[in-house]
Amino acid sequence: MKPKAIFNWSGGKDSALALHRIQQQDQFQLHALFTSLSQAHQRVTMHGVREELMRQQLQQLNLPWKPLFLPEGVSLKEYNQAMKTAWQDFTKAGVTHAIFGDIYLEDLRQYRETQLAEVGVTAVFPIWGEDTTQLLEEFWRLGFKAKIVCVNGKYLDASFAGRELDQAFIKDLPAGVDPCGENGEYHTFVYDGPNFKAPVPVQVGETVFKSYAPSSQNSEDDCFAASPPAYDTGFWFCDLLPGN
Repeated sequence: MKPKAIFNWSGGKDSALALHRIQQQDQFQLHALFTSLSQAHQRVTMHGVREELMRQQLQQLNLPWKPLFLPEGVSLKEYNQAMKTAWQDFTKAGVTHAIFGDIYLEDLRQYRETQLAEVGVTAVFPIWGEDTTQLLEEFWRLGFKAKIVCVNGKYLDASFAGRELDQAFIKDLPAGVDPCGENGEYHTFVYDGPNFKAPVPVQVGETVFKSYAPSSQNSEDDCFAASPPAYDTGFWFCDLLPGN
């Protein structure tokens, strides 16, 4: 019997590629995809993607989804407790593994492994340590498509938000920005791919700027964190809308 796993799902490119790897390897039974969202805004934390679009995405992937809605301004301690409670429920259902799309942020990996160890769950990183340029080439070769939904204003201006994740976008990135945005430079929403039944129709809406001050309560650069990470900067968010 294959071990049962939860896939920690952001809806973005790294998650999508890691999920495809896991599905192709067929070593785990996927219990569900798991995402934390803002309870107040009904959006994915740090990505700003609407709950409605996430549900459409999971419908096209034909996989069960377990959203966790977190209150606004939740502290790291409260966030960790909410996650621990959720994972305790998963382990009661027989889940033994947690899968992530992280590539090379050592601190974040250690954080995940430490938190999961408390509930007896093993973390799995299918694309860990791989070259980010090659990962993008694989992403495109497989037929995945994505929109840029959030960019860190410290590295990128508003013109990058809402763009297609394609070779032209990567070519326009300033020097020092990771091609996959692994340092939090940008986030994406995947709307089509080889494991989608059909594309998720999307429209590019308005772009807004939100500023975040540093806070000791905020967690690492984690798209599943309840609060924005401890950046002394702001982010440009593209409000991606459901298409027709």
